Amino acid sequence: MSAPSIRNVAIIAHVDHGKTTLVDGLLKQAGSFRTGEVVAERAMDSNDLERERGITILSKCTAVTWKGTRINIVDTPGHADFGGEVERVLGMVDSVLLLVDAYEGAMPQTRFVTQKAFEMGLSPIVVVNKIDRPGVDPHQVMDQVFELFMSLGATDKQLDFPVIYASGRQGYAIRELGQTPVDLGPMLDLIVEKVPAADGDTSGPLQMQVATLDYDDYLGYMAIGRMRSGRSKVGDRVLLVHRDGKKEEFRVQKVLGFQGLKRFELAEALAGDIVAFTGMSELNVGETITSITDPRVMPLLKVDAPTITMNFQVNDGPFAGREGKWVTSRNLRERLDREIKSNVALRVEETATAGVFKVSGRGELHLSVLIETMRREGYELCVSQPQVILLRDANGKVTEPYEDAVIDMDEAYSGAVVAELNRRLGIMQDMRPSAQGRTRLEYRIPARGLIGYRSQFMTDTRGTGVLYTQFAEYGLQGADIRTRANGVLVATEEGTSNAYGLFYLQERGQMFIGPSVHVYGGMIVGIHARDNDLVINPSKSKKLTNIRTTAADEKLVLAPPKPMSLEFALEFINDDELVEVTPLSIRLRKQILDHNVRKRYEKKPAEIDD
Repeated sequence: MSAPSIRNVAIIAHVDHGKTTLVDGLLKQAGSFRTGEVVAERAMDSNDLERERGITILSKCTAVTWKGTRINIVDTPGHADFGGEVERVLGMVDSVLLLVDAYEGAMPQTRFVTQKAFEMGLSPIVVVNKIDRPGVDPHQVMDQVFELFMSLGATDKQLDFPVIYASGRQGYAIRELGQTPVDLGPMLDLIVEKVPAADGDTSGPLQMQVATLDYDDYLGYMAIGRMRSGRSKVGDRVLLVHRDGKKEEFRVQKVLGFQGLKRFELAEALAGDIVAFTGMSELNVGETITSITDPRVMPLLKVDAPTITMNFQVNDGPFAGREGKWVTSRNLRERLDREIKSNVALRVEETATAGVFKVSGRGELHLSVLIETMRREGYELCVSQPQVILLRDANGKVTEPYEDAVIDMDEAYSGAVVAELNRRLGIMQDMRPSAQGRTRLEYRIPARGLIGYRSQFMTDTRGTGVLYTQFAEYGLQGADIRTRANGVLVATEEGTSNAYGLFYLQERGQMFIGPSVHVYGGMIVGIHARDNDLVINPSKSKKLTNIRTTAADEKLVLAPPKPMSLEFALEFINDDELVEVTPLSIRLRKQILDHNVRKRYEKKPAEIDD
């Protein structure tokens, strides 16, 4: 297929505005599925974590053929923590479909991804999605989008954007409000009409930058990207220029194109198309595949710097190695080295302590997804409290990352939320009604003020609030913030918890564990009702005697333990605590397990001050 009959487009939007559902509809509209074929909802969310969380984590390519034109579609993540994925895939396309929810309007992540698209000179097609929802106001949403484009410094060409109204779930699109909806054909027609045809010099030297990569047990590494110039077919010898400047010659084993949810072999790849090459022995994102005789190396991809860091270390607790398959520091280093090849927004550094690695990312979600992926692969590790990355400005003053937070909630809970955000050094930017009985708040807040806040926010709003955050800028470091008001309940020795031991500890605080759970000394088993830590023994058993007492058959009623998720655990811990992550368990523990050693360590700073 020649370049003039190819269109390359990416779908960008705020998280949960319906990108992946719309791609499902476009695939069905273009006949990518057989009649009667059973297709899972959100078919492009291919890994388990994406399906469970309902978010896109990895960008993915697909393609449909519509009226003789091949349309390459890239589905991008909507969450700011995966912005590294968005930045590099936008370089593969000639236009973007900007999805905006007809109910929620332009949200923080809409601003982020649109700004990236404008910086690359891309002109958007605005899709007002979910117009079938009750209470929507598409005209107001269009006003918000126009204001957003103006504030981002859009050019006249970018401001003259086409608009289409759609419902991805219902599978229809209309050019004008009030038209009778039929199917998504009008949207595919608009893409063919408005997106520039893929350009590229097919007679020039081969040039392709690796925008994303995949790995297959049979094919090895797959370099996925857009052909900038030239052509290539199976058997050609080409040059791969690595990030460090090393050059590797390899023979192209397969050239793969995309169609629907499948890859298929191409006879030849032409400039302008999005394809995958196999045959290389090593590969990293951002590297260049080019001609051996006339090499043209493209500049490496620029990605925003990380803002959050935490330590990953070997699990050295008493239960180490019981549940995991990969438990040594060598296993941990190999896995992290493999991750940074494809996850360009991640940074991994060695520390002075053996077996401890400093891992930096774009946010808590970015790092928690990596941890969750590793535990599902059979790794055991301990991770420390997330910390923000501090920098010094030109005057030598310490600066820290600030985030823009947008909160949507019921009016009744706004008082508690405002009070807590103010305590965490947040500065209110805007407060307005968003719908009947609901309020929208906009805050500028230090990133460290948001660590540990999400779980409290869900409690304060009784699960009805929605919190979106987006990195804004580095600003002067503020005052200290005390995020956790309560101490913890720490087990004093190894054993198995029982109903008798837990029953008499309930008045001390809220428990993380129920009966018949194996615990060890230094493991955190609950939240103390007061602000200090308390050492307890949940394994304490009832002493049996041959004398029956009046309370001998007393029924012990236990309150249900607080459920432990990985996100809650990372937000909850203090700087002297760790989260122990294994394939089967998530435990909280003190860094120093022995209570006596811990007490001596706590006293040392006070002795020095004296």
